Amino acid sequence: MCGIFAYLNYNVPRERRFILELLFNGLRRLEYRGYDSSGISIDSDDGPVETSSTHGSRRPPPPPLVFRQEGKIESLVRSVYQEADSTDLNLEGSFSVHAGIAHTRWATHGVPSPRNSHPQSSGAGNEFLVVHNGIITNYEVLKETLIRHGFNFESDTDTEVIPKLAKFVFDEAKAGEGEQTVTFSQVVIEVMRHLEGAYALIFKSPHYPNELVACKRGSPLLLGVKESTKDTDSGMSFHDLKFPTMNGQPKELFFSSDANALVEHTKRVLVIEDDEVVHLKDGSISILKFDYDKAKNCGGLPRLSSVQRALSNLEMEVEQIKKGNYEHYMQKEIHEQPESLRTTMRGRLICGDSSKAKSVLLGGLKDHLRTIRRSRRIVFIGCGTSYNAALAARPFLEELSGVPVTMELASDLLDRQGPIYREDTAVFVSQSGETADTLLALQYATENGALCVGITNTVGSAIARNTHCGVHINAGCEIGVASTKAYTSQIAVMAMMALAIGDDTTSSQARREAVIDGLFDLPNKVREALKLDNEMKDLAKLLMDEQSLLMFGRGYNYATALEGALKVKEVALMHSEGILAGEMKHGPLALVDETLPIIVIATHDTCFSKQQSVIQQLHARKGRLIVMCSKGAAQLVGPSGSCRVIEVPQVEDCLQPVINIVPLQLLAYHLTVLRGYNVDQPRNLAKSVTTQ
Repeated sequence: MCGIFAYLNYNVPRERRFILELLFNGLRRLEYRGYDSSGISIDSDDGPVETSSTHGSRRPPPPPLVFRQEGKIESLVRSVYQEADSTDLNLEGSFSVHAGIAHTRWATHGVPSPRNSHPQSSGAGNEFLVVHNGIITNYEVLKETLIRHGFNFESDTDTEVIPKLAKFVFDEAKAGEGEQTVTFSQVVIEVMRHLEGAYALIFKSPHYPNELVACKRGSPLLLGVKESTKDTDSGMSFHDLKFPTMNGQPKELFFSSDANALVEHTKRVLVIEDDEVVHLKDGSISILKFDYDKAKNCGGLPRLSSVQRALSNLEMEVEQIKKGNYEHYMQKEIHEQPESLRTTMRGRLICGDSSKAKSVLLGGLKDHLRTIRRSRRIVFIGCGTSYNAALAARPFLEELSGVPVTMELASDLLDRQGPIYREDTAVFVSQSGETADTLLALQYATENGALCVGITNTVGSAIARNTHCGVHINAGCEIGVASTKAYTSQIAVMAMMALAIGDDTTSSQARREAVIDGLFDLPNKVREALKLDNEMKDLAKLLMDEQSLLMFGRGYNYATALEGALKVKEVALMHSEGILAGEMKHGPLALVDETLPIIVIATHDTCFSKQQSVIQQLHARKGRLIVMCSKGAAQLVGPSGSCRVIEVPQVEDCLQPVINIVPLQLLAYHLTVLRGYNVDQPRNLAKSVTTQ
């Protein structure tokens, strides 16, 4: 997906160089969302010029400056400064009020190139500029209409229809209204009325100098507020924020598609909700609610009433978005897992004593546990890594709840329009809480009357807001595209969810207490597993020139095989496949020879003897085996020297996937580095998949 960022300083003098660097740095914080091209727009040297009109109108300033470049953010930075030097652009020029927008792209429509980069323009003069995260599904129809009205299109993007539509709306309104003022937000709302799909948009226009308008539907967007005076009340409403407008209170305002780009500037944010329009003008913040159904029947430009919202505080520190002593974010996040797991479980595990049993307290679920226990079935819905985490937790949840648990890939559920009943509990798992297919599946399940539960890492995300209840995994900021610590924290949360649901069954008390003990010790066991780092680096050296890698898992660790293979293909760009070991003889066995590396996950659980048989069969066919086993069990999985063995700490079987994935994460990381690829920004992938 794409990253969008904007900065507006009001009565806070800033030099152009400062504004540029702030926009560039915002894009650097968002580069994990898209890194094939980028662009920014800032004002030229001349400001708005007053005219002699009795109405006090002003002539628009010269067109904003637009810089767009293919490649990483640093390519844009170099090109901007080169152009500044060649055109004698005054980088030391100061602006007391200025609005700039920026974008980093993950291509969906059109190849990476300057003409397909954002901001996209309405045409000559850059009368309207837009940065966009999402997909406009009806752009072809809009494009045909605009072409008939004389507009020429220069890019292959779906986004270009938006600024051109804004210019069309503006021109039509001015022609029809005469001298009557047409506000920037009215233009944007009229544009929204014609758009279908998912989007977060930020508009800039010389017709409305020093103003920005943002809106969203289905894509994440936040507003950050930084005032010069000391923050007094984190719960201050926007009604209060209007007062500084009248006395000229200086402030700096930010839009961003992710909190990562805001935390170093301010912790006071607003999570913008779907169909809200936020208008920044003269230091004030106006929020309008767009009613899609009502707007469709509206004649002329709509005039909507404003709404009040409250600011919240970001629970994030600047250090979380920095690499520290690590070379890459993925490496950092793998090694953060002992602490991220501890944070995930903090306050949720109750030790118990002689008079009270050990238990789990999940505040977000406690009022709904009875309904979940009485469900006809529990349906886990997710994509990619989140789906794998749910698959790892499924056996334990079935064991403790006694409720049938089914798995659904969100896109497949939607394609089939699979049955969801009001007696079902649908659990939506997403690291970002903004995954497009998962959100559409949530809407589908809600319409069918199911109880919807969210498991996400992002407070205030769309899934967190739109589910009936849920649990935040609290894994901390995850910037590497390949999810690592969110995966292990998701499994821990779903294990705790199983414990909470099964808490009313006395026959499973001993099992529950053993798992709770295992959860308490889990961070220490993960820390022990991380000591395999050098061993996995050595293994990566042996595998770095291979073209393919198979992973066999079973039971709890079928998900481990899927997730381990996904990590290798995501970042190391090596074909890798996770296979259910019970299906080995139904096709995959034909691939086995002495050259193809195969990882078999065979830690101690109820499937251990079956995995021993799999190892024997693969060894008999001269398979090139790498076996992951419990510490001290090397002789049980194969004769000495018959295969390479990775020994991992042993924990309760339902928690073993948290341990077993760590060496595979390390393997994927080292394979990627040794093969010379960018581990944090793998080819063709972005962190938050907010388009279908």
